[in-house]
Amino acid sequence: MGSLKEVRSRISSTISTQQITKAMKLVSATKLRKAQTGIMQMRPYENALSGILTNLADSVENERLSKFFIPKDKGKKLLVVVTSDRGLCGAFNANVTKKVRSLLANEYKEDVEKENIELLFIGKKGYDFFKKNPQLICNTQYISLFQNLNSNNVFEMANEFLNDFLSSKYSTVEVVYNQFKNAATQILSHETYLPVKLYVKENSNLKSDYIFEPGKVEILEELIPRSLKTKMFRLLMDSFASEHGARMVAMDKATDNAGDLLKSLKLQYNQARQAAITREISEIVGGAAALGG
Repeated sequence: MGSLKEVRSRISSTISTQQITKAMKLVSATKLRKAQTGIMQMRPYENALSGILTNLADSVENERLSKFFIPKDKGKKLLVVVTSDRGLCGAFNANVTKKVRSLLANEYKEDVEKENIELLFIGKKGYDFFKKNPQLICNTQYISLFQNLNSNNVFEMANEFLNDFLSSKYSTVEVVYNQFKNAATQILSHETYLPVKLYVKENSNLKSDYIFEPGKVEILEELIPRSLKTKMFRLLMDSFASEHGARMVAMDKATDNAGDLLKSLKLQYNQARQAAITREISEIVGGAAALGG
């Protein structure tokens, strides 16, 4: 059992830590509500765009559109790694880095050896994990995007990805991120961003007999880039909401653990204090007995 001074010091330190974790939980809860509202507003728009693209999917064989749907024969593979700028959010970042490390060691092993793959980091934690590997080509151009996450910045980045893909700088563009389900659940996702993939089901209810003006090809040439920009913004909003959901849960658990530790320390302090009082009484009684004797 520690001394009273040591126990008091630990109690004070634990109270300070609990106040910090509680404040971080409240901040993340506020940011989560804002991000969640943005996602809920964006998903119907993205789904509507996807529905229109699916309806027009029979036009993808057109030479003017094939450039969006066919992987390039040359160029590096780009893997976009989406993490957070800060930690203290449970396994949020670890799940992403673990998935990317698995991809590099297995599916992209030959590309790594040939230096035919490039990692682009959005969020500092992913870069901190991989930057020491000399075999990897690391791109940090958009690493601080979460510090100013808005549609203009994301659309600019998405447009650059599309231009680099069309110019064969990149043969494919893939994204590893956490998809938001709810505050307590994040789904680790690995998606192909480019080339565009359309999932057309037979007898789909989305297909209808419409008359298109000016024409399907012209509409797709306009909608595909817009759909890609919207998808990238949704991916990052998903990751942003997932980060704060994970941090809110982690800080809530840390606050509860600090409360349990405080109870234990206060009990320990009371026991130590009682033992000190008992010892002093014993010394007084012993001293009085010696004087009386």
